[in-house]
Amino acid sequence: MKKAKEIVVPDNPVSRYLFSSTQSAWLWLIIRLYVGYAWLTAGWKKVTADEWTGEQAGAAVQGFVRGALEKEDVSSWYAAFLENVVLSSPKVFSFMVAYGELFVGLGLILGLFTGIAAFFGGFMNVSFLFAGTLSTNPLLFVLATWLVLAWKVAGFYGLDRWALPLLGTPWQKNGIHLR
Repeated sequence: MKKAKEIVVPDNPVSRYLFSSTQSAWLWLIIRLYVGYAWLTAGWKKVTADEWTGEQAGAAVQGFVRGALEKEDVSSWYAAFLENVVLSSPKVFSFMVAYGELFVGLGLILGLFTGIAAFFGGFMNVSFLFAGTLSTNPLLFVLATWLVLAWKVAGFYGLDRWALPLLGTPWQKNGIHLR
C-alpha cells in the first residue's frame, strides 16, 4: 500500500508565539495563577467543610444535584447521569469534587502538569455548566481551554520547566512512553 505524503501546515506567528514560545510564558503565568487560585480556594473551602469531606460528606453534593434536577434547562441525559450515578454515590463524588478542585488549583499554581490540571479544571467547569450553574464557570472554562492549548509553555514559570524535559512526552524517541 502506498504511504500518503505528509503535509505539514505551519503555525501562524500569533499561534506560534502564544502556544510554543516561552516568550509568552509570562501571560500564561498570570492566567494560570488566576485560574489556579480560583480552584484552590474553592477546593479548600470544600475539603475543610463537613458536608463535603467530613461526617456529613455527600450532603452538599446531594443538595447541588437536587437543585440541578429542578432546573428546566438541564439536558435529560445529564439529569439521568446526575440522578442515577451521582446521587447513588454522593460521598464518592463529594470527595472527588473537593479534592479535584484542590489538586487542579495546586497543579496550576505550581505549574506542574499544567495541561493536565487545566483539562480536569475545564472538565469540572463543563460538568457544573451542564448542571445549570453559571457563576464563573464559563470564564474559567475558556481560560482552562487556552491553558490546555498552551501546555508546552504555560508551566514554563513553574515546575513544568523541569518536569516536562525530565519526563518527556510519549511521542519523543527518548521520552517516557506511557501506555
